[in-house]
Amino acid sequence: MAVFEIEGGHKLKGEIIPQGAKNEALQVICAVLLTSEEVIIDNIPEIRDVLKLIELLQNLGVKTNRIERGKFSFKADKVNLEFLDSAEFKKQGAALRGSIMIVGPLLARFGKGYIPSPGGDKIGRRRLDTHFEGFINLGAKFEYIAEQSFYRVQSDKLKGCFMHLDEASVTGTANILMAAVLAEGETTIYNAACEPYLQQLCNMLNAMGANIEGIGSNKLLIQGVTSMNGCVHRCLPDMIEIGSFIGMAAITQSEITLKNCRVDMLGIIPKTFERLGIKLEIRGDDIYIPENEHYEIDSFIDGSILTISDQIWPGFTPDLISIALVTATQARGTVLIHQKMFESRLFFVDNLIDMGAQIILCDPHRATVIGLDRRTKLKGITMSSPDIRAGVALLIAAMSAKGKSTIRNIEQIDRGYERIEERLNALGAKITRID
Repeated sequence: MAVFEIEGGHKLKGEIIPQGAKNEALQVICAVLLTSEEVIIDNIPEIRDVLKLIELLQNLGVKTNRIERGKFSFKADKVNLEFLDSAEFKKQGAALRGSIMIVGPLLARFGKGYIPSPGGDKIGRRRLDTHFEGFINLGAKFEYIAEQSFYRVQSDKLKGCFMHLDEASVTGTANILMAAVLAEGETTIYNAACEPYLQQLCNMLNAMGANIEGIGSNKLLIQGVTSMNGCVHRCLPDMIEIGSFIGMAAITQSEITLKNCRVDMLGIIPKTFERLGIKLEIRGDDIYIPENEHYEIDSFIDGSILTISDQIWPGFTPDLISIALVTATQARGTVLIHQKMFESRLFFVDNLIDMGAQIILCDPHRATVIGLDRRTKLKGITMSSPDIRAGVALLIAAMSAKGKSTIRNIEQIDRGYERIEERLNALGAKITRID
């Protein structure tokens, strides 16, 4: 396994372009299964999870071609459905959380979709009920083979219906949506997720010939069509990476410009970091973060301690809770971090406490951070990355710390961030990858 060795205490300076959005790429790549025509997708992040999904599609018979870095063509004109019954499919599908989203397109176009229980971050329970209840509503027959942890759905013809999702699941909404576009009649999905990535998927599907209304809201109306065509699509910049770099700039006292951020699609992310006291400027579609010598955490109007919590969109994304927490360790003031959605996501704070941060882990969902205001620097230690976002939070902490840090299990970081050490070293970081 590879590790990062980080020499902390270096200020960064310069410009950096955020990678393409991981969470969008996983959705729109699965959508290529809906048509036999060529689909070209640009600004794909070449990270571990995305490349694994592309490999899975190749083994399904999808023709793929890497046109240039981040730009791929896909043609699913000869899909090999027999692969779904193979041991190799069960192995590949189980290794990747995003593999769940091939089920909707396969069900819609070929009448069946199989998937083993998918992997991903160990951040708490991530149930799949929403996906399969949606398929059942559309008329599919569902089977779960418990001894193999294997899911199957089949249908001769999906039929549109009204459904109210039990939770506003992003991947669940995407999966059901991709099934519904080829269903007979009208489908209404209420309590749908409305993240920018879902909006992008909707726009791509409409470009492929679908008829989707209500894009950007929590109520989607889909008029089923009989076939889908090819299209050209470009992924958004990754808002999680943008938020990560804002926090990184503040805690390392760096002057950085984030280029081409699609600020109009970032929601309250910039404002949330401003509430942590970080000065930043929106310059057109760029975000400029000056050197923040000190940054002071805001409070509520009545003077009570600020709470930052994750919410469904357009609230603060749960993927940035870890970044907000580590950024607050060197702020002036106190903040309560409330991670509502996943019960194992805050356990990485033990590493930050070992580095000298003042954090009280109240329970699996809440942590109180007492900012050090740079009076005491974090110190370098050896630690391990438990998941993608916590891994980058620990990397950011190590970059601001005194001395050398070692982060093990960086394959987790590679799952979500493309060439991260190369890009940050170009700004002045001192990160060494050791295989």
